[in-house]
Amino acid sequence: MRGWWERGRSLGAAHPQAVDLGIALLVQAAMTMPFVVPRPPDVEPATWPAYGLTTLTVVPLIWRRRAPLAVLIAIIATSALYKLAVEGPGQPLPYTGLVIVYTVAVVSPPWKRLVTAGLLAVAVPVSVWLNTRTARELTFSLFVFAAAYVFGRLTDARQRANRIEAERAAARERARIAREMHDILSHAVSLMIVQAEAGPVAVRTAPERAEAAFDAISTTGREAMVQLRRMLGVLRTGDEPGRAPREPQPGLAGLSNLLDRVRASGLEVAYESAGAVRPLPDATGAAVFRVVQEALTNVVKHAGARTVCVHLTYGEGVVDIRVLDDGRGPQPGSGGGHGLIGVRERAAAHGGTAVTGPGPDGRGFEVRVRLPVLSSAEVAR
Repeated sequence: MRGWWERGRSLGAAHPQAVDLGIALLVQAAMTMPFVVPRPPDVEPATWPAYGLTTLTVVPLIWRRRAPLAVLIAIIATSALYKLAVEGPGQPLPYTGLVIVYTVAVVSPPWKRLVTAGLLAVAVPVSVWLNTRTARELTFSLFVFAAAYVFGRLTDARQRANRIEAERAAARERARIAREMHDILSHAVSLMIVQAEAGPVAVRTAPERAEAAFDAISTTGREAMVQLRRMLGVLRTGDEPGRAPREPQPGLAGLSNLLDRVRASGLEVAYESAGAVRPLPDATGAAVFRVVQEALTNVVKHAGARTVCVHLTYGEGVVDIRVLDDGRGPQPGSGGGHGLIGVRERAAAHGGTAVTGPGPDGRGFEVRVRLPVLSSAEVAR
């Protein structure tokens, strides 16, 4: 049922004029009922001119969103003409008036809503005076119009909240895509630069190492292109079936290849794990991979290190990531860069924490990240 409701809302948003036409037809059907229901013998039968004037009252609703105040004035005028010029059956509710008051409350700025209140303050008492002249009808009319206005303002508030949430979700998605793009490009380009700089030296001293360096550049570039092509394809085509297949994000299974690529740059990389090693949820595994990738990229680009150690500790409901190098550590004025900011944002997005700074005894640089690991039941929820 919820799926049908959401689908109807999306179709309505895509075709507002069709929705307005449908509402006008629905109101016309409601206002037709008093004309088709048999009337008492002592009451004159309804006439076609009266029914035609009823239709004329409904027609302006087709333009209710484009010119709500003008439609309100047209409905007041045609309703007054119906009351004064013909002898037609009355309506149990002022359908057209309620619809346009609701619309004004949803789409109009404050000054138009104030004008609407002024018009109704005159039109409603006049209508009651022309009809029954009773306090009961006046009270009921004021109540239903006030209810229509309140429902309209509540709808406007809900739409605003939905727009704000959609904008926040879009901002979060843009930040996620920026992190992914940064991780892919920064890691690949850093390794390619290191290999390219080492290539000329290796050509003169160790040709076999030069060949390996150029192979590493080629492999790294191709892998980066594959990941970028997949990501850009998803951005271009959205959720179109059969286009831009959504491959799984890299996870713990990809750590071995990642470490091998970094080792090919000449950096000595050690890997250790502690605790009960177990599979992680896809999102957590991808976060671990990206954190390690960005930490190693920073080592290659900035640390001037000879060795780096990647250590994973599997705890009860958490996984700890520690990347420690023996390089020169953070330099004054170098700043954190987008990479470390991305590490912190990624950790926060998964409900974790990230700490970066000098290693033990002030030597090297260390990245520590703790990520919560959800249970299977929690992931399913």
